[in-house]
Amino acid sequence: MSATEIGQVLSCSPDAIIIAIENLKIFEQYKTELQVGRYLRIAQGNHDFTIASIRNIRGVSGQDKESGEPIWQFQIECQAIGTLIDGEHFERASLLLPVPTEPVYTADTETLDKLFAEDSSYQFPLGVLSFNNSIPLKVHGDRFFSKHVAVVGSTGSGKSCSVANILHEVVGISKEKNVNASKQNNSHIVIFDIHDEYSAAFTLSDAQSFTLNRLDIDTLQLPYWLMNSEELESMFIESNEQNSHNQVSQFKMAVILNKERYNPSVKEMTYDTPVYFSIEEVYNYIENMNREVIGRLEGENLPKLANGTLVHDRKEHYFDKLCDFTPASTAKADKATNGPFNGQFNRFVSRLESRLQDKRLRFLLHPQKNNSAPFQTGDFDDILKQFIGYLNKANVTVVDLSGIPFEVLSITVSLVSRLIFDFCFHYSKLRHEQELLNDVPVMLVCEEAHNYIPQRDEAAYRSSRTSLERVAKEGRKYGLSLMVVSQRPSEVSETIFAQCNNFIALRLTNIADQNYVRRLFPDNSNGITDILPNLSPGECVVVGDAILLPTVVQMPLPQPAPHSQSVCFHKEWTVPWRDITFSDVIRRWRKE
Repeated sequence: MSATEIGQVLSCSPDAIIIAIENLKIFEQYKTELQVGRYLRIAQGNHDFTIASIRNIRGVSGQDKESGEPIWQFQIECQAIGTLIDGEHFERASLLLPVPTEPVYTADTETLDKLFAEDSSYQFPLGVLSFNNSIPLKVHGDRFFSKHVAVVGSTGSGKSCSVANILHEVVGISKEKNVNASKQNNSHIVIFDIHDEYSAAFTLSDAQSFTLNRLDIDTLQLPYWLMNSEELESMFIESNEQNSHNQVSQFKMAVILNKERYNPSVKEMTYDTPVYFSIEEVYNYIENMNREVIGRLEGENLPKLANGTLVHDRKEHYFDKLCDFTPASTAKADKATNGPFNGQFNRFVSRLESRLQDKRLRFLLHPQKNNSAPFQTGDFDDILKQFIGYLNKANVTVVDLSGIPFEVLSITVSLVSRLIFDFCFHYSKLRHEQELLNDVPVMLVCEEAHNYIPQRDEAAYRSSRTSLERVAKEGRKYGLSLMVVSQRPSEVSETIFAQCNNFIALRLTNIADQNYVRRLFPDNSNGITDILPNLSPGECVVVGDAILLPTVVQMPLPQPAPHSQSVCFHKEWTVPWRDITFSDVIRRWRKE
């Protein structure tokens, strides 16, 4: 028997391989290598070996009839995950499976070295093997980042640190130093940060020359005129109102007419064309439609103003101001009746007015340039540049959503992600004309994704869900990928997770989330998911086509770390009473 032979194959099927160990001494000797999630090497009867992951271990105790000594037998159930060809080269396929009586060996360091050996394709470091921290795990960088990544784990499991660690490696941050200071790379990462955790992870000292592009409610410039039809209607129209279809038709008409008014050079104007229009003038148009009175004297049948002027073209009168209409009358001398929408838009107009006066929505409805002028159609390129770091040459853009009002959170995420998608689409098409691929790939990181791309079809999150599902389904072809991060994977859109090819699963304690993640994992990695509730902070199961075989990895702590660490309640509660300056808190609360 080989030095590492531990037993023999008892039975074999595509789902499971059962291995028998009939010697307590051998089991005790290799107990540390026989943990759930670790690997075994099983002979195939030729020069190849099946590599299998341990799924569970069962021991049976009996008694020797003659001596009365206890007798132990062990059965290990494992799952084939690949083949070690000629004992040298690993492939994920397992076309041949071992038959009963074939010898089984533990995966020693030499075997692990072969399984995780570096080559030119597997160069992106992701941590070290959890059961052998001397062996680094490197994944296929192109496959990992281009085919969408899901990072899931319960609160406190180390998700934010894991994400920061991966992104540090991408942009070249190591131990609070910018290793790319002399030569900035071409990485482009946009983080939707709902708790403003990641700014701290990408803030280095001035000497490191690392630029973080941070966009919060005070610095983000997101003009409303870039919204598409769905986003505009989501913001201004209540779909459950009885006359919402009339609101949509008149709002659409007003937006298109106003876009044509300010952009006469655009030949085919549509509701979705990203050009300037005045929302205040659209408000005037809708309010005038809500007040409109039609003159009914012979030859009139047109909207009629109080001074007797007949309105032949609404766009010449309704945008600039609120009009005074002639009063409705049944008298023969001044006969006039209410217009088709007179009085029907009272709630619509009130909603438009309250939105326009809401100072919290300044970044959307009243964005201004540094010279206090409003953004116009010609400023579109500067608006795009702010999202992918081209205004200040930054690799990382953090969109701080913590100050964004709840009612426009979905629209903000939708608009930013859609603009980046459209940029990648059109840039890719330009490159395709030259028979080249997009050379400015962008990754969107959706932190706490369950908050704005939920599983349920809720009207409040429909726009962000639609935009990000489109990125998940079509973004890869145009150089735009997703990293979806969530502590409740079962509450995130299944369409988005279904498009993720790589998974990093940290500790999951919720049974519904565990079962959901198991369903998402490839069939040959189901066994390793049994350890999800037992992982330590920063320890994760890595599965996907960027890694040779499913494995458990220990992520290092990032330096600097994001602001996601837990407050030390007990430690703080045991120190003497602290006084707080409440006025400072209230001043910040009021933004004074």
